[in-house]
This record gives sequence, structure tokens and C-alpha cells, in this order.
Amino acid sequence: MLGKYGKEAVVEEGPLSTRTATELPPSRPVIVRGSDGTRLHTEVFGPEDGYPVVLAHGITCAIRVWREQIKDLAQDHRVIAFDHRGHGRSGVPPRGHYSLNHLAGDLDAVLEATLAPGERAVIAGHSMGGIAIEAWSERYRHKVADRADAVALINTTTGELVRQVKFLALSPRLANPRAVVATQVIRNFGGIPALGAVKRPGRGVVARLAVGRDADPAITDFVYELFATTPPAGRGGCARMLMDSVEKRHIPLDGLTVPALVIGSTHDRLLPIAAQRRIAEEVPHLVDFVELPGGHCGILEHPETVNGRLRSLVDSVRA
Repeated sequence: MLGKYGKEAVVEEGPLSTRTATELPPSRPVIVRGSDGTRLHTEVFGPEDGYPVVLAHGITCAIRVWREQIKDLAQDHRVIAFDHRGHGRSGVPPRGHYSLNHLAGDLDAVLEATLAPGERAVIAGHSMGGIAIEAWSERYRHKVADRADAVALINTTTGELVRQVKFLALSPRLANPRAVVATQVIRNFGGIPALGAVKRPGRGVVARLAVGRDADPAITDFVYELFATTPPAGRGGCARMLMDSVEKRHIPLDGLTVPALVIGSTHDRLLPIAAQRRIAEEVPHLVDFVELPGGHCGILEHPETVNGRLRSLVDSVRA
């Protein structure tokens, strides 16, 4: 498949990682507040004078999900990572304070608090973190060229969330029942009681959505632990936000005017590879499109490839 400028998609192969848990390196906290006053837990890793790389995680995750990228990149880059509202160690705002406007505003607040005047960064987002970058580029398009040298959109989408979920194998004539079930799965994944069979998603449900079938069990355990320790209000608020906002329309990418790296996974059940292929065709300046084997958590299942691509992206924009 060819992307923009006739660039061929790269299909990476190879066994999934069997590494044990990686400890995060030492960090420096930064006080950041969203526009509504919500505290956004933010940490900075690596040398103070290093080139900045900003990381935005996905739903029901936290800073720690970037452990493999932080350990690698922080050796010679200034890595800035934050917990989304209602996640990790960030504050849990009241109901109604979850929207794409909040998601975009929170990312903008982190950039303003951690980057020096005139300084630009490579901004990477996984899943909901990628949606945050897209929403930021739409709502703060006047800041994109001032704050970003490039972006990386990993296992993410611009819209039609429900119809992309491949949780059940149904024929095309059952597309509407699939959408109904997928809606319930996503809402329950966010902690909103609905479908009796998955009112309390267990390890198997989370694993089936979040990782590939051949993923190291340690990765599955880690992803479930992140899910289980995310405040239910945060899970539910963000699930409602995605269902109410991202499902109704596609986020336009014309404001994303900087070079973009797009990464997807061929066996991603939550956001199938077709979503990333669409992004690769629509971003104004695609520099690379990578298809990984495995599931939704490519940053954990294939960290060496993701890290290498992020490093190449930083090197290309710095050059």
C-alpha cells in the first residue's frame, strides 16, 4: 500500500517482547493545571538540555505505559509525559468535564508549562493520546507550528470508534448488532454498567481489546493492572467522551501541518489498522507509515520498533 508522496507502508515482523517490567528512570515533577483547574500530573525525564519529546497515553492507562519509550529516549532526550485527567495521579474532575475540548486544552496546558518560549517538540500519542493531538491541532491550529516539530500518531483513530471495534465476529448484514454490542463493550471498558456479561471487565476482556493474542503474559498483566487502577470516574468520563464525540464525526487533520509518523497494528481489535491507514492518507505531511504485527498496545508489544521510529522522527526534524 502506498501512502502520501508514494511512500510505501512498512510492515514490521518479528517476535513480541518477553522483557520483564521496566522501571522508570528518575523524573522531575511539573505543576500543570487544565483550563478548569484540574491538576494534570506531569513528569520530565532525561537531561534538562535534551530535545523535548512529549508523550500522551491512551484511555485507562498512565505515564507508566510509556515505560519502554521513556527508558530509551530519556538517555539523551528530555521526555515529558503526563496523566490525562481522571487517570494515573492526575485529578478527577466532576462529571461533564470530559470532552475533546478538555482533552485538547490539557495537552496545550502541558506544552505551555514544560516548553520554553519558542521551543518545539515531537509530540507522540497512543490511542486516546493520538486523539488528543488531533483535537489539539483542530482547536489550537495557530499553535501547531509554534509548539510541534512533528507528531507521532500510534494505534489511534479520527472517528467512527464503535464500528471499528472487532470484538465479535459478525457478518456484514449484522453490522448494526455489532455496533450495539461494541457500544456496550466500550462503555463497560470505561466503567459504565450496561451489558451484564461484561459489567466488570476481567483480564480476558481487557486483554482481548488491548493486546495481541501472542503478547507476553507479563504485558497483558501490566495493561490490566493499569486499567484496574484507573479511577472508575476517569474511565467512565473518557469513555463517554469518546462515544459522544469521536463516534459522531471524524476529526479533521488539516490543522496538523507538521510532519507526521503513523503507526498501526495489523491485529488491533480496538482500533483496527484501517483507521491508521486512513490517517496516513489524510495527514498533510506523512513522513512514515508503519504496520506492526500484534494488538492495540504496539508501544509495549514492539517497543524497539516504536522507539527506533520515534528516534528517526526526532533526528529528521532536528536535521
